[in-house]
Amino acid sequence: MSPRGIEALDSRWASAWTPDEVARRLAGVRAPWCVAAGWALDLFRGGQTRAHGDIEIAVPAGRFPEVRRSFPGYVFDAAGSGRIWEDAAPAPYLSPEQRTSLARLLDRVRPGHPWSAGL
Repeated sequence: MSPRGIEALDSRWASAWTPDEVARRLAGVRAPWCVAAGWALDLFRGGQTRAHGDIEIAVPAGRFPEVRRSFPGYVFDAAGSGRIWEDAAPAPYLSPEQRTSLARLLDRVRPGHPWSAGL
C-alpha cells in the first residue's frame, strides 16, 4: 500500500467507535452480536487498559446481512493477506450439496493421514 493509501486508511479509522457506541448503533438489530478482540478483553477486565484504534464485533455468519442492512451509509472492508478489499461482499456459503461433500471428505480423513488437520 502506498504512503498516501496508508494515510487515507488511517484517517478513516481516526475515530473508532467505543463498545457503548456500537451498542447504541446496534440497538435495533435482532441478530446476536458481541464485542471481540482488544475491547472484549478490556470489557472482561472491567476497564479500558489502552487506546483502541478500532473495534471488532462478532456476528453469526448467517445473520450478518441483518447487521449490514443497519448501516446503509457505511462500507464494509475486509482485511487479510496483507491487503484491504474495499466494500467487500460476504463470501458465499456452501450449498447443502457442498456441505455434504465436505462432511464426507472430513469423515474419511482420520488422524495420521498425511494431510489431515484437527477441526
